[in-house]
Amino acid sequence: MEHGQKELNAYEKLDKDVRKFERIFSFTVPVLAIIVSLAFVSIIIVWQKANPFEAFGALFSGAFGNPYSLGSSLNVAAPLIFSGVGIALAARGGIINLGAEGQIIFGGIFATLAATQISGIPAVVHVPLCLLVGFLGGALWAFVPAFFNARFGTNVMITTMLMNDIAMGICATLVKGPMMEKGGFAYQSEKVAESAKLPLLFTSLGSRLHLGFVVAVICAVIAYFVLFKSPVGHDIRVLGENPVVARHSGMSVLSTKILVLVIAGGLAGMGGACEILGAQYRLRSNFLMNYGYEALAVAMLANKNPLAVILSGILFGGLKTGRSSMSRAVDLPASFSMVLSGVIIFFVAISPILMELPRKLAMRDMQKKKEKEGKKNE
Repeated sequence: MEHGQKELNAYEKLDKDVRKFERIFSFTVPVLAIIVSLAFVSIIIVWQKANPFEAFGALFSGAFGNPYSLGSSLNVAAPLIFSGVGIALAARGGIINLGAEGQIIFGGIFATLAATQISGIPAVVHVPLCLLVGFLGGALWAFVPAFFNARFGTNVMITTMLMNDIAMGICATLVKGPMMEKGGFAYQSEKVAESAKLPLLFTSLGSRLHLGFVVAVICAVIAYFVLFKSPVGHDIRVLGENPVVARHSGMSVLSTKILVLVIAGGLAGMGGACEILGAQYRLRSNFLMNYGYEALAVAMLANKNPLAVILSGILFGGLKTGRSSMSRAVDLPASFSMVLSGVIIFFVAISPILMELPRKLAMRDMQKKKEKEGKKNE
């Protein structure tokens, strides 16, 4: 009995130590992935007979070097943060949401309808209303695969991904038909009402930063506290870590699955709404092309932590904004920043291997101690 209690205490201590190291690894592994990616891309830049320091310097300057560039990078980061937070929440619940692309589009469609068809109300009412409608659009598009997954067990990755193509088709049809600008020749909607436009911040400094970025950060902070400090967040994490325990604990697995994916879709929809209301002011076909898939990389780099998604989103926003400056400075293709993004994604994707190291090393040390104690007892 005493031996069994000692072994139990040893395992509890092991688990406590491993969790401590896992928390450290959760921060250091993404940072290490970025550093290794920069080193790898530097080799490619040198191979192209260019200076990597000059290239990265131009990239940073073009992304964050002045108020205008910084504002542009943060504006680009806003929809990535919205969608990345949603994907992170869903992943914590054990759901891989590949449908952020379609959810962004539907958020943009709904927000555009609210911003063009409603008029005569003050901006303080119109802007939040359009954002809420954008959230509902993304949530509605996410509800369909969420319901079929929870009720019938359909593969949520396949259904969410297939619905992206449907959303693109619907958006293209709308901007070429019923939502097309009257008297216009381009395939685009009417311009949104002035009262629906997101306010610009720090315009006196030459910045074009809009309120959408601030809203995205607020949503990320709220998501963090809901996920880690609330009963709902506890249910989401239990569902993701051990679905069997979730079922036997009396949790409503069906409703929790639907809830987490609907929230994820709603946040992506708000990302689409912010782009329409704060940057483009019109709905166009493929207005945020591939942002849903890039948001998946943002969530991966952040290790599914909503607060870390903010930094990850800013990084990817800077890469998208500063790539033209890097191209001009060292005569590299503008698409080269996509190589850097892809390499970062690759190293982040294989980082779970490193995340397993603390537990494996701790188990190996514990096994060695047991073998030593066994030899002593002999």
